[in-house]
This record gives sequence, structure tokens and C-alpha cells, in this order.
Amino acid sequence: MQAEDMEVPFINNLNDNGDRQRPKGKDVFKDQQKESESSMESPNLEFEYGDTDTLTAELSELYSYTEEPEFALNRDYFEEDFRSHARGRRWIELTVEEQRAYVMRLLDALEVTDRDKRLKVARAILYLAQGVFDECDTEVDVLHWSRHNVFLLYDMGIFTALLELLSMEIDNSQACSSAVRKPAISLADSTELRVLLSIMYLIVETIRVQTEDDRPEWIAAREAFKSELGSPLYNGEPFAMLLFTMVTKFCSMNAPHFPMKKVLLLLWKTILFTLGGFEELQEMKERGRERLNLPPLPEDSIKVVRAMRAASPPASAMELIEQQQQQKRGRRSRRSAFVDSLEGDSPFPKKQPLVKQDSLDTYNERDPFKNDDARDEEEDPEDADSGIEGEVDPLDRDVIIQPPPPPPPLRPPTERVNFPKGLPWAPKVREKDIEHFLETSRNKFIGFTLGNDTETLVGLPRPIHESVKTLKQHKYVSIAEIQIKREEELQQCPLTLGEEEVEETPAEILYLGMLPNLSQYVIALLKLLLAAAPTSKAKTDSINILADVLPEEMPITVLQSMKLGIDVNRHKEIIVKAISALLLLLLKHFKLNHIYQFEIVSQHLVFANCIPLILKFFNQNIMSYISAKNSICVLDFPHCVVHEMPELTAESLEGGDNNQFCWRNLFSCINLLRILNKLTKWKHSRTMMLVVFKSAPILKRALKVKQAMMQLYVLKLLKIQTKYLGRQWRKSNMKTMSAIYQKVRHRLNDDWAYGNDIDARPWDFQAEECALRESIEKFNSRRYDKNKNGDFTPVDNCLQSVLGQRVELPEDFHYSYEMWLEREVFSQPIQWEGLLQNP
Repeated sequence: MQAEDMEVPFINNLNDNGDRQRPKGKDVFKDQQKESESSMESPNLEFEYGDTDTLTAELSELYSYTEEPEFALNRDYFEEDFRSHARGRRWIELTVEEQRAYVMRLLDALEVTDRDKRLKVARAILYLAQGVFDECDTEVDVLHWSRHNVFLLYDMGIFTALLELLSMEIDNSQACSSAVRKPAISLADSTELRVLLSIMYLIVETIRVQTEDDRPEWIAAREAFKSELGSPLYNGEPFAMLLFTMVTKFCSMNAPHFPMKKVLLLLWKTILFTLGGFEELQEMKERGRERLNLPPLPEDSIKVVRAMRAASPPASAMELIEQQQQQKRGRRSRRSAFVDSLEGDSPFPKKQPLVKQDSLDTYNERDPFKNDDARDEEEDPEDADSGIEGEVDPLDRDVIIQPPPPPPPLRPPTERVNFPKGLPWAPKVREKDIEHFLETSRNKFIGFTLGNDTETLVGLPRPIHESVKTLKQHKYVSIAEIQIKREEELQQCPLTLGEEEVEETPAEILYLGMLPNLSQYVIALLKLLLAAAPTSKAKTDSINILADVLPEEMPITVLQSMKLGIDVNRHKEIIVKAISALLLLLLKHFKLNHIYQFEIVSQHLVFANCIPLILKFFNQNIMSYISAKNSICVLDFPHCVVHEMPELTAESLEGGDNNQFCWRNLFSCINLLRILNKLTKWKHSRTMMLVVFKSAPILKRALKVKQAMMQLYVLKLLKIQTKYLGRQWRKSNMKTMSAIYQKVRHRLNDDWAYGNDIDARPWDFQAEECALRESIEKFNSRRYDKNKNGDFTPVDNCLQSVLGQRVELPEDFHYSYEMWLEREVFSQPIQWEGLLQNP
């Protein structure tokens, strides 16, 4: 299209004076309708949060669209080798024994020294793990044979062989140094690594997912593989540590060719498999409480959240300003129409009746949570910019602009007003809250306190007795509180209480492996998250996470560029999804294993600027991020290997899928909000960081997403900082305050809504983090230092036992022993008299 053609519509809309003309007639109505539709609040999202998406979606995200030609390459290498072995038969026609014999042959071929031959064999194995798709007619068949082959490959020991090859590739200094020197890295630089990681991912993900028709031997194989991955079998460390090493090596720019998306996906799925997902966490929590003789959990949090409904989001300031202008325009246009209609009957126009009340009545009819009194809807000028109070639903803009619609049919009140029967969560009270309440009451009524005594109520009035009784009814003791108390006892009496018995859980083994380099792992993950965030600007010095998506030859046509653009965006979204899920799993499992393991990871995240990074991530148009269409369905695996590839056009690429939201992006957003909640809960210093970084407007915008779980975690984050935001903010945001009251758990004497008693002062914040750091260091040195309890180790003064101990000497000691004696002992004169003299 020429530049002149593009300017024509604009020129046609100018009048003689050069002013822009408004379109006439039906065009006005269409424009207004478009405006109202574009600013309509989003529909309720039918999204079910879980550990992962469907198996098909998780498998398809392993491959970039630029890797598509490699599917045929894998098939060709397999068929070339298989043809000589099977003599015209197909893989699916072989017996299990014949299949095992062929896999054994491939396993032997993996041990050749020639790199190219090894790669061909690895591609043949990858084709088997992908489900011998050339012999299948449907996607279901591909998944069936993929599952069958994966269990066969694992049973034959392929995973261990691949692990050795992966270790060799990681330590390949020649490949690393050549990649560092290259000006541009592409898919070709990571071919071997991508093939190995793809096979390992398919094995881990397929075995991890349990299905109803699993054979008994498959169930046994799953348990064996799970314990194998979580145990320190690989060089004394669990398998996840090898992948963490790859992440840090990549982020330190020593191996820029590592395919980071595949590494992160495999790392996430390995930890999900070995440690367990959200439902397993809930069961472990219940078992842990039972062991400590604590009462059971008041409710199953997963079920409560799934049963929640989304609330109507508050309108933005821009929408409110537009809506006010449209109200004025709508009233003027209706009044003029009324005048025109009466001009024929009377020389004097009659007064136009007010329309606002009519529109509000319609609004009240539709929204059961609105007051029937129209005066409550009158807009306060100071609330206009807050985007909460006095707002008219964007859905009803047309009601104001167009003639009023016929009244809706009457419905039973129970159907119209569907209030919840009770609050979703049981209230909770901490021991500390009861102590604080009694201390205040005693000071007020008696004039002295009794420390931590929560039983003595002498001298206090009857209502205080009732209050204490209610607080104790809802008292909740967490596993973390018991662990902290136990740790304090162990620190105070190390000799009396003796050694602590630490259970060798998968989380404990992983923490032990991560501890020496924990800060490096956390910083590396946050660097990758920053590089993949859609709000990040491309910088020359930032890490290149696109090494495993960019082709060797850059696109030359517009269609190829569009396809690559979609691929790059999808690639970044998958990285964000993997990192957010990985960090959340680590935090949750470490918190359950021991509170101080969770606290050290949290502190490293906070010190590495995780809080502003997540806020930066949400400081975008979150609705457009969640509804992004960065996928090409026909190129997704296994669809692309079973069906004929249609001709791709610009329209089909722009169309994307028909889903109202992108599962992975909504999943990532909820994970990041949950991480932010875990970092800031009960930490006043970190809550103040939310206030300082002006998170309230950013989080309020996230409420536009009508999904109950996401709204819940946003409201939790707003609740903890409400008391610091000031009275004016609370007054202007009463709709948000009401949503917090409806959806977030109540702490009975928490003064969140008023902020009269702010218990943390700015000068205490530094001390709070330092005290926590000190507790963490004491815990780590007591539990993991090799020279622990050095001050209390008894000294051996017996000459015979000291001389009788075996001393480990270095290997070369025997060779140089005589020379050392000659040089250091025999040739040195000793002044024996000097020993007898006083010093």
C-alpha cells in the first residue's frame, strides 16, 4: 500500500478549515459501540490451576517452531538404521523382545567415539521417544507409542547413558570457547545438547504423568525412577544439580550455546517429579501436622480456591474519565432529540426528564452487589481518579448513550442475588496475637502485664474473657512455628538435646546440594526471568536466551519473519512459565521441610531484587499478555507430524487459536503472585518494599483479569500493605477493600483495614532482616557444618591414643619421605640446651 493511499481516510474526514469531522448517522453509533466493547470488562476465564497443562501442551512446548524440520531428520536416521535390522517390517509390528533387542543395539552404538555417528543414534532414539509418528495415523496413536517406547527405553538403561553424554557435552570446553567467540549463535550450535535434553525431557515427563491404564511394571518403574532422580546417585548429587550447573554456566556467559528453554523445562519437571506437586504438598502438610500432634488443617486450600468465583474488576481512571464524557454527550444528544420531536407541537420545548436514575436502576438490576439507593452511585469528584467508587459498569455505557432498553424479565430474587453462604476461609489467630491482645487489655484495665501468660484472666472484664475464648477457638499453630521453637531449644542446649535426626527427604537432599552455591542459582534464574519478561528492553549486555530458537539463516520473507516473531515470543513465555513454577515449588517444599531453608531462599530472592522484578513484570497490559496468541496450532507437536501441513498465510498466523486466554501466561502470572506473597507474608520490611515501589496501582490493574485464584493473590498483596497506604487511598478504594473482606482469610484482630496500630517502624526494618539472617546462619552451621559443635568437642590428652590414630598421608609422601628427613631433621642442628633454659 502506498503512503498516499494510507492518508486518504484521514484527509476525507477533514472539513474546509482542516478540522477533523465526526462521522455521521450510523457511524456514530458504531464508533460508540466499538469503544464500549473494547473497554468492556473481560469475561470469566474458565481456567483450572494445576501443576501443569495437558500432556500434549507440555510436550509441544518442548520444541520451537524453527526445530520443525528436525522431526523428519530424526525419522530418516531411524529408518536408515532400522531398515537394515528389521527387513521390511515396521516398529509397531515387532514383538517386545525384538524391540528390546533393537534398543540394546542402539545403546551399544551410543558408545562410539565418532561424534556424528553418536548424534545419528541419539536422533533415532529421539524418534522412538517421540512415538514413531510416521507409523501412526492419529495424535492419540503417537502419544500411545511414545509412552510405550519411553518405558522401554528407561527399562533398557538409556537415561543413564544419556546422562554420561550430557556430562561430556557440558564439559566440552572446545564447544564453549567457540560459542563465546561467535558473534551470533543459532540452533546449529546446540544440536547435540538439544537432542539429548529432548529425549531426557520426554522420558521424565512421560513417566511422571500417571494414567489409568498403566501396567503394574510401569507403576513400579515410575517409583524407581522417581527415587533415582531424587537421590545423590550422579556424582554424589541429585540430577537437578547438574541442570542447575548448566543454568549458572550459561548465565556467567561461559556457555552461551546452552539451550536454556529445554534445560529449564527439564529442571522444573525433574523437581516436580521428585519432590511432588501441589496436591502431594497438601498431603505432606497434613502428615507433617499429624506427626507433630497438631490439629488437622481447617480446609483444603486447593478445593476452596477452585470453588471461588471471580469478582468484577474496578475500572481504570481512563475508563472513568471517558465514561463521564460519554454521559454528558449522551444526555445532550438525547435532550436535543427530545426537543426536535416536540418542535411541531409547541413553540416551547418541555424540560427533559433526568436519565441518570433510569440507567442506574438498570445497573442495579444487573449487579446484585450494588445498593438499591441511587444516591450511593452518585460520583464523588475525588474518587474519579481512583477507579473504584462511584463507577458505572463499562457494560452499561451503551445504556447511557442509546435509548433505554426494555426492562429485563423478572427473576426470583434467589437467582438474582447469589450471595455466598459464608466466608470462604476459616479465620486464623496466632499465639502472638493472643499474647498481644492480653498485654494491651491488662495494661488498660489492671496496669501491669504478665509476659507471655495467656491463661490468667484475673481482673479483666467479662467481654475480654469472651474475646480470649473466641481467639483461642480459632488459634492456628503452623509447622513453621514448631520448627522455629525446636531450633531455639537446640541452639540453647546443644549437649543436652544431642544430635537432631534429619530425615533424608528428596527436599533435604536437594537443599544440601544447592546450599554451597544457592545465591548463584537464584541470581541466574532471576537473570533469565528478567531477560524473558515482556517488559524488558533489549540490551546489548543482557544474556541471549534466544540461542535455541534463532535459525542459521535469518528470515527473508514477511511470512517467515512473522513466524519467527511468534516463535520468539512463545519461547520467552515458556521460559517465564518454567522459572515461575520452579521457584514456587522450591519455596513451598523447602518451607515444609524446614522453615529456615525456605527463609534462606527467600532472602536470596529478595536481595537479588525479585520483588521489583515481579512488579516490573506486572507493569504491563496484563489482559493482553494473558490473551496473547503466540502459538501456531498446526505447527504444534504432535499435530504437525501426523497431519498434512496446510499452507501458512499471514491471516492464519495472526489468528492464532480460539481460546479466550493463554494457559501458560495465566499460570505464570498466578505463580509470580504466589511467589510475591510468600516473600512478603509477615515481613514488614518487604511489605514496605511493595509500598515504596508503588505496587498498589500495578496490582489493582491485575484485578481486571476475571479469574478467582489470580484475584485472590492480588487481594492478599493489597491487604498486607493497606495499612501503610493511608486513609485517603482506603476511602477511594472501597470496592477493593470490600473484595478483600469477601475473599481473603480473616485474622481476627488484624487491623489491616484501619492502620491505627502499625506495629513495625521504619527503623526496625534493617534489624528484622539481620536477625533473620543470623538465625539462618546458626541453623546452617549447626546442621550442615562438618566441624559442627567445635567448641564442645572434648580434647584427647592421652599420648597413646593420639599416637595410635591412623593418619591419612598423601600418595607422594613415601617417595619424598627420606629426603624430607635428611633436609628437615638430620641436617638441622638442634640446641638441646636451649630447651632446658627458661624462655
